[in-house]
Amino acid sequence: MMHGINFGGKKKSADDTDKVKTKARKKAYHTGAHNSGAARHKAEIRQRVKNRASQRKKK
Repeated sequence: MMHGINFGGKKKSADDTDKVKTKARKKAYHTGAHNSGAARHKAEIRQRVKNRASQRKKK
């Protein structure tokens, strides 16, 4: 207690290095790549919104 509280965080184990990171999983969901019907449908909607003329960047 004399040195205060240490917020050093969790110790990293060797098992953590093999895991898929959240960003990769999120990308798969966004593109509908993991074959979920809902994800594929949402990805299709996102694609249509992105391709709208009003959503395109102006030159």
